[in-house]
Amino acid sequence: MSGLDATDRVILATLQDEGRMTNVELAHRAGLTAPPCLRRVRLLEEAGIIRGYHAQLDAAALGYPTTIFALVSLKSQAEDDLRAFEAHIADIPEVRECHMLNGEIDFILKIVAHDLPSFQALLTSKLTTAPNVASVKTSLTIRTSKDLPGIPV
Repeated sequence: MSGLDATDRVILATLQDEGRMTNVELAHRAGLTAPPCLRRVRLLEEAGIIRGYHAQLDAAALGYPTTIFALVSLKSQAEDDLRAFEAHIADIPEVRECHMLNGEIDFILKIVAHDLPSFQALLTSKLTTAPNVASVKTSLTIRTSKDLPGIPV
């Protein structure tokens, strides 16, 4: 979908901030009536611009107060080896994000854990032992001062 107009951007920004609002409220904020607003939302979904709707959960309240970032270097950067690592990581639920990087480090992972011993167990049993892993450097999050989902619209 090319050419988003100002109304589309209002719809996207509003849904990104408050995904549970009703279509009537969304339409009001976007300056539309409900039927055309719903049509626009459906078009944005069909175009893949809106990929889903999610609740933002409190990790600590759900027993995951520890967040770690891991920098992973692989022995080989052949496409098959990269895909194999990504497939391995996809099966580890504590790994919440996986980004391939340009440069010395191949991947950065965002990992949540119940505590440091559970993270250490994950690190030694699932991460450093993964095929093709050359090294893993980790940093424990001390404090999070900004955690906004999505993108600036």
